[in-house]
Amino acid sequence: MFTVFTALTGCFLYKGYKNTHSVAINHIKLEKDFPPTDSTSLRVLHISDMHIENISIILEQLFMDLKDQPIDLIALTGDFLDRKRSIPKLVPYLEALNKLNPVYGSYVVFGNHDYVLHNSNFNQLKELLNEYGFKTMQNEHEIIEVGGKKVNIIGIDDFSTSRSNIDKSYKEIQKGYNLVLTHDPNIVLAMQNHHFDYLLSGHFHGGQIHWPKPYHLAKMGELVHKSIIKGLHYQDGRPFYISEGLGQTGINIRVGSRPEITYHDLQLYDEAEKNNVELKEATVAG
Repeated sequence: MFTVFTALTGCFLYKGYKNTHSVAINHIKLEKDFPPTDSTSLRVLHISDMHIENISIILEQLFMDLKDQPIDLIALTGDFLDRKRSIPKLVPYLEALNKLNPVYGSYVVFGNHDYVLHNSNFNQLKELLNEYGFKTMQNEHEIIEVGGKKVNIIGIDDFSTSRSNIDKSYKEIQKGYNLVLTHDPNIVLAMQNHHFDYLLSGHFHGGQIHWPKPYHLAKMGELVHKSIIKGLHYQDGRPFYISEGLGQTGINIRVGSRPEITYHDLQLYDEAEKNNVELKEATVAG
């Protein structure tokens, strides 16, 4: 009996480890029911939860998977690492992403694991990201202009560690398309008074070990209790996306989930159009 149990456990762990090498490249397209003739699109490459300590995706594979796709903007939504000695290991990934030459740059928010680093170590991570051209955002926003339309890139700090300041993030914001980057998607439940057109997040890893259910996520917020842990969802009619993440935390296996890279094709619109046209999910394809 012990031998059979050991064999089954070994098979489970091996299959789970193999799953960490199989990345899903998903394409999300949001469009309007009646798109205007002068519609403008923005393609965002979204990667979350790299967890450099436990990442199985080979760097060369990552670059080959991404290099032939046009990219307007790169969004990284936190949990890069949680150990000082891992910081240099992030450099090759940043170099590879830089080679993709996003038209409007790269933006970063931090997650709960990043804040395991304290003081000078956290500052070292932040400075490294900025050095390689990744704009770090902690409760702030920046405006870019795409095809004559203003896009507010809003970076809200980690909700799970009580670092979010929504009011500060939106302070003196101008009219435009509001794209929110944040780590913990539970923040959508606290944003009734702050408009977003699209929100990108991560944090849950799609359960990582989602078999038969991701019981270990029980303490990770209200969305989990609503079985909202990955993919495209809506809160008060507004769309938000939860990435399954690229790396793993704890044990380096995945069951019922896969590492994820996502392209989001967003259709931009003016304030006047917002009042007349509803967004709909057009395609969600792997």
